[in-house]
Amino acid sequence: MISKKILIINIFGIGDVLFTTPLISNLKRHWPKCSIGYIANARTVTLLKNNPQVDKVFIYDRDDYQAVYKKSKWQFWLKMQKAIQQIREEQYDLVIDLSLNSSASFLMRLIGIKERVGFNYRQRSPFLTHPLYLSGYEGRHVVEYYLDILRILKVPVVDHAFKIYPDERDEQWVEELCERFYLLPEDFTVAVVPGGGQSWGKDASFKRWPAEKYAQLADKMIEKFSAKIILMGNHSEIDVCSHVSRRMRGSSYDLSDQTTLHQMAAFLKRCKLAIVNDGGPLHIAVAAGVKTVSIFGPVDEQVYGPYPKGNHIVISKDIACRPCYRNFRMASCEHHHCINSLELDEVLRKVELAI
Repeated sequence: MISKKILIINIFGIGDVLFTTPLISNLKRHWPKCSIGYIANARTVTLLKNNPQVDKVFIYDRDDYQAVYKKSKWQFWLKMQKAIQQIREEQYDLVIDLSLNSSASFLMRLIGIKERVGFNYRQRSPFLTHPLYLSGYEGRHVVEYYLDILRILKVPVVDHAFKIYPDERDEQWVEELCERFYLLPEDFTVAVVPGGGQSWGKDASFKRWPAEKYAQLADKMIEKFSAKIILMGNHSEIDVCSHVSRRMRGSSYDLSDQTTLHQMAAFLKRCKLAIVNDGGPLHIAVAAGVKTVSIFGPVDEQVYGPYPKGNHIVISKDIACRPCYRNFRMASCEHHHCINSLELDEVLRKVELAI
């Protein structure tokens, strides 16, 4: 069908949305005239609105829906009805459901989308017409699981690269920033992201290499390579970036809470290296094409690491209890040795390999 209309559902974080960009690219390569819609959460919607391969974006914010439900069940129903009608009006032929829950596939059936492909996670999605049975992501990258969908649809897998699309305004912002900070193209500019994104909420600290060690590493890079250090993070990471800056002997530039996702990507393109924890910023850096050194603690880098591996170096501690985050659950842990016991020299050696 030349004019095939496809809806993708992925309501997870920044990394997960970037994980779907190879899926989108291959669909567009196989069906150049297809129209692609996407249901995403409010945090990730900007990634999709700039993507020229995505034609329409629908926002689903679970917290917003829950708040309306608590306030008024009638208002909740009206809000849900309006969202359903907006999707129904698009008359999609196919939905690719990556939500891992039964509600999405049920609603897509109710809307009348005849072909419903996705993951039947623990038998929770009986309304899929083409289910892939899934107990969790383990042993290979999430992107590979997503690409399995294409094999069901008999769509060739050609493109594996993440895609992110800063525009001219983002590039202009970077030009002005570099002028303000006196950053030259030949400078050894290093982005340091000591946070890791919002997807783990209050437990985000479990994935963070200690700020004191990031400060020591930044000083070593200034000492050995005359590096110019740029600290980056979102609003919730202002404190951790400030902590790194205060502990450094050398100088740094703190851009925490000062960039959009696309501004971050545009700036990372100008960097020689990005040093990051596991999380969304790592995958933005990969999509931007900058070399990365990433630090993984409880999460399995084989499943959630940089993809494709390419020039990217991953640092993790080989201890018996790692990885302790498996199949969407974090095991109880009181010591967090996997992240806290990584020493400065271990990370510095990997940085030197990346340069």
